[in-house]
Amino acid sequence: MQSNMIDYAAEWAAFRLDIPTEYNFAFDTIERWAANPDHLAMLWIGQNGEERRITFAEFAARSSQAANAFTAMGLKQNDRALVMGPRIPQWWETILGLMKAGVIPIPCTTQLTSKDLLFRAQEAGAVAIITDISGADKFDSVREKAESVHNYILLDGSRANWVSYEDSLKSQSVHFARHHTKSSDPCLIYFTSGTVGNPKMVLHTHAYPLAHTITGKYWLDLRPTDLHYNASDTGWAKAAWSSLFGPWVMGAALFVQDARGKFNPKELLQLIAKYPVSTFCAPPTVYRVLVQEDLRQYQFPALRHCVGAGEPLNPEVIEAWKESTGITIRDGYGQTETVLVCGNFPPVEVRAGSMGKPSPGYTIGVVDDEGKELPPGKEGDIAVKVVPAPPPGLFNGYYLNDEATQKARRGEWYITGDRAYMDADGYYWFVGRADDVIISAGYRIGPFEVESALVENPAVMEAAVVASPDPVRGEIVKAFIILAPGYQPSDALAAELQEYVKNTTAPYKYPREIEFVTELPKTVSGKIRRVELREQERIRKLGAEPPDAVE
Repeated sequence: MQSNMIDYAAEWAAFRLDIPTEYNFAFDTIERWAANPDHLAMLWIGQNGEERRITFAEFAARSSQAANAFTAMGLKQNDRALVMGPRIPQWWETILGLMKAGVIPIPCTTQLTSKDLLFRAQEAGAVAIITDISGADKFDSVREKAESVHNYILLDGSRANWVSYEDSLKSQSVHFARHHTKSSDPCLIYFTSGTVGNPKMVLHTHAYPLAHTITGKYWLDLRPTDLHYNASDTGWAKAAWSSLFGPWVMGAALFVQDARGKFNPKELLQLIAKYPVSTFCAPPTVYRVLVQEDLRQYQFPALRHCVGAGEPLNPEVIEAWKESTGITIRDGYGQTETVLVCGNFPPVEVRAGSMGKPSPGYTIGVVDDEGKELPPGKEGDIAVKVVPAPPPGLFNGYYLNDEATQKARRGEWYITGDRAYMDADGYYWFVGRADDVIISAGYRIGPFEVESALVENPAVMEAAVVASPDPVRGEIVKAFIILAPGYQPSDALAAELQEYVKNTTAPYKYPREIEFVTELPKTVSGKIRRVELREQERIRKLGAEPPDAVE
């Protein structure tokens, strides 16, 4: 099947996204697909294996009922509402219903604690929380401190002092009188992962969902006949990319499993083999676990396209997946603040380990501290050009935080906070978060390259590399390693891995310390929290106190 992008250079040069003055994804996109009453929007698998096929027409009707119910409760345009729920259809109905009503949803992952929820409610001035029984348990313990919240809406079951979502919809019309929403109006708030300090609020406008045409058309390579599976939680921005806006702007159906509890790689592989999943998206953590399975046991007759995002994907994982499935995982790069910024698009040759090339609609560069573009091969900050106009889908700023918004600007560039270099052919290569780069005896060492070298070894399932204080070198490279099944920690294995890295990359980059662990600290979006490991090392060696952080 031919991809949506045939000639990368021509598509990038010609791309223009027409964003109308008035736009609301829940009306203009969902109801357009709903015009065909049989057009599938979601194939949902419940916790006990039950199946539901839900059309766009059903989502259009239910989201209008939700919008009417929210309005009847007193929610009004530009109010903020926390939304925290598992992968159940009501989550999608709620997001669409809030958008129709002009209320700003704030998606929250189900992994948040009571403290996290309170922080978000207070920071955003949220007036409502919409969640399930588990979330209600968490929020009730801090309810009295969340003074701005007056509406407590329960997605499932019943609970004292909570309004039943299902009951509130019963008497509501399936038609909702449309608000005149400008594409520049506030639409959605995401909290950043909080790798350093408190999470910031990323504000997107109603143009943001439409801008995910870039994500859905070019990177996910979707069309209305596809069934797309995104293995991510509802509460982080990757869900907006790949579980909501990206697929649905293209009219593709979502494959959704209500999988609560521990991740089961065998079950995931069985689902892709059983159902006609044609496109698959997962974070590197998931792929790293999947390739540890015996993939030869499975056949994926419908699968044609796979992508990865969240962190750079190690070349050896890409190769292992291709060897077993015949499909190359196409890595993509973006942020909570953006749509897809850079990617390995279907017509572009994949150079394993590379972020790929700039997305249509985006001009990016590697810049120095003065905002000047650096030549190929020189490491610097990944930057997005915002002059003469910001690209489609770039965030509208950090909500209620002008200082952070201005700090992210450097001349005509938005500074992502990530480090990379560009090669002579225009491919971008990730080095690490600006705060993650290790400086040892004057050498600058990116953690990703060392981690990639480590996971090439069959003994290593996952690795995190950070700076550890050292009296002589200032910092040394330290690796925290999760071993693959069948391997046991030992000094001999640590020495073997050190030699392996010396022979795989520049010798000065090898980890001078190795610690074997059973798990790694991660953000709610699955990214390794190197900041936590760094602070752990500082405390261990220097007695330094860690910075205050919510997550």
